[in-house]
Amino acid sequence: MRKNLIASVAFLLASSTAVFAQSATDGKVKIGILNDQSGVYADFGGKSSVEAAKMAVEDFGGKVLDVPIEIVDADHQNKPDIASNIARQWYDTEQVDAIMELTTSSVALAVQAIGKEKKKIDIVTGAATTDLTGKACSPYGFHWAYDTHALAVGTGGALVKQGGDSWFFLTADYAFGYSLEQQTSDYVKSSGGTVVGSVRHPLSTQDFSSFLLQAQSSGAKVIGLANAGLDTSNAIKQAAEFGITQGGQHLAALLFTLAEVHGLGLEAAQGLTLTEGYYWNRDDESRAFAKKFFDRTGKMPNMIHAGTYSAVLQYLKAVQKAGTDETEAVAKLLHEMPVDDVFGRGGTVGANGRMIHDMYLLQVKKPSESKEPWDYFNVLATIPGKEAYIDPAKSGCDLVK
Repeated sequence: MRKNLIASVAFLLASSTAVFAQSATDGKVKIGILNDQSGVYADFGGKSSVEAAKMAVEDFGGKVLDVPIEIVDADHQNKPDIASNIARQWYDTEQVDAIMELTTSSVALAVQAIGKEKKKIDIVTGAATTDLTGKACSPYGFHWAYDTHALAVGTGGALVKQGGDSWFFLTADYAFGYSLEQQTSDYVKSSGGTVVGSVRHPLSTQDFSSFLLQAQSSGAKVIGLANAGLDTSNAIKQAAEFGITQGGQHLAALLFTLAEVHGLGLEAAQGLTLTEGYYWNRDDESRAFAKKFFDRTGKMPNMIHAGTYSAVLQYLKAVQKAGTDETEAVAKLLHEMPVDDVFGRGGTVGANGRMIHDMYLLQVKKPSESKEPWDYFNVLATIPGKEAYIDPAKSGCDLVK
C-alpha cells in the first residue's frame, strides 16, 4: 500500500512538472516591436513592421503553449535614451519576453545591452552595424535581416567589379554610418580600389548641398551613400540637381530598399544598384507573402518587413519547441534551429547570433521595364550567406569558442 502511494505521488509530481514545463512563465507570450514610426526610417520599417509581426502571430495560430501571443509596439524616435526607457519598462513591468526590429544601430546596441543585463531576448531586423554580433554580442541577442558587411559585399563589390575603384563617402554621423563606411571601405581596398575621402552629416539632414559639393569635387568615380531612409532619398534627389551622375560619377545607395525606391520613384531611382535580403517578386512564395502583406498595408514588403515576420515566427517556433518562454531555453534553440520561412529559407544562426542567409544584388529598373506596380528590380545575382556575412569565428564576438 505504502509503495503504491509513493508511486502515485511520484507520478503526480512528474505530471505536474511536465505541465509546468509546457507553459509560459506568466500566462502569455509578449513580443515588443520597437522602431522608428514617425521619423526618417518610418517607411523603412515603421508600422509596417508591426503588421508583419502580427502576420507571423496569425500564421502561427495566435497561441503558443496554449496561451495567447501579444504584440506591443512603440516609437523610439531614433533616440537611444527613449528606446532604453521603453525597453526597461517593457522588460521590468509589462512582461515583454522579447524585443524586435530596433531600427537605428545606436538604439539596437543600447537595447541589446539592456537585454544582456536582464537576460532577455532581442532580435534585430532594422539596424545594420556588425557590432551587434561582434564586440557587442550577447548570448540573448540575434541579428536577422542584413548588416553592413552584407551591404558592402553586395553593392560595394558589384560597383568595384564594374570599374568603380575610387570612392568618396557621404556618411550618417552615428554608429550605423560609421560601420557601413568602414565595412565598404575595407572591401573596396581589398578589391584593389581606393577611398579618397569622406564627410559626415547629421541624421535627418534636409540640405545635402555642402556635402554633395565635397563629394563632387573629390573626383571619385563612386559616391557611397552610407546612410538610409529619407536621408538617402534626399541625397539622391539633390545629387540630381547638382548634375552629379550626369558628370560621370556613380551614386552607390549602400542601404536602400524597396520602400525608398517607391518613395523616390523609378524615374529618379533607375539604374541604382542595391542589396536586399528579400524581394517580393522573386518567386511564387515571396509573391504570396507579399500579397497578404499588401492587403494589410497598401505596400509591398522590403527586407525589414519580411525579416521581422521571420524573426517573430522563428521565436515562436523556438518557444513551442522549448515548451517554455524562459530565456535560456529559447535562446539555445534560436542558435540551433535552422530557419525555414519565406525570408530566411536555408538560414542558420551562428554562435554570435548572426542569422546567415542569402542576399540579393538588385538593380532598379527603368520606368519602361516595369510591368506592374511595385515591379522595380532586376535580380542581378544571389550572394550566398557565407560570402555575405562575416565568419562568426572572425567576428570579434567573445561567445564564439
